[in-house]
Amino acid sequence: MNGAAALAAGEAAPIDPIQLRRALGSFVTGVTVVTTLTPSGEPVGLTVNSFNAVSLSPPLVLWSLALSAASFEAFDHASHFAVNVLAQDQRALSERFARTGGDKFGGVAWRKGIGGLPLLEGSAAHFACRTAMRYPGGDHVILIGEVLAHEHSERAPLVYARGRYAQIALG
Repeated sequence: MNGAAALAAGEAAPIDPIQLRRALGSFVTGVTVVTTLTPSGEPVGLTVNSFNAVSLSPPLVLWSLALSAASFEAFDHASHFAVNVLAQDQRALSERFARTGGDKFGGVAWRKGIGGLPLLEGSAAHFACRTAMRYPGGDHVILIGEVLAHEHSERAPLVYARGRYAQIALG
């Protein structure tokens, strides 16, 4: 029985990861670059689309980090992180921070936020967070951050759906 037939029949079927990824692609997500500092003060960051609001009071957000991420160690030891919500014209930044290795910050306009956290210039929004909780989540760790400061612009956000970048019309 395929997944659709099992769903219609109310039965569980084995999950095909490729089909699951396609189904999840139907959910439009924003594109962020999450940044922090290594213990030696070097900036690190990676592209993330698992960012989500958790609570307004207290102000909490979450995101998921792959256990296999090259920057896992830096984020695992970091007490703070920043979420940079990319603007519609920042696709190149998304692609740059999605790559493994290399100097991701070289030639990129950024400034220091709370505690020196890297904030990417031109982003639609920034959230500076204290790492409040970590939870195991399969092949990821779920990080919950307490928002300490935030800012936003009127710039349209970069979005992603069905395996590609998309644009939204804001009214």
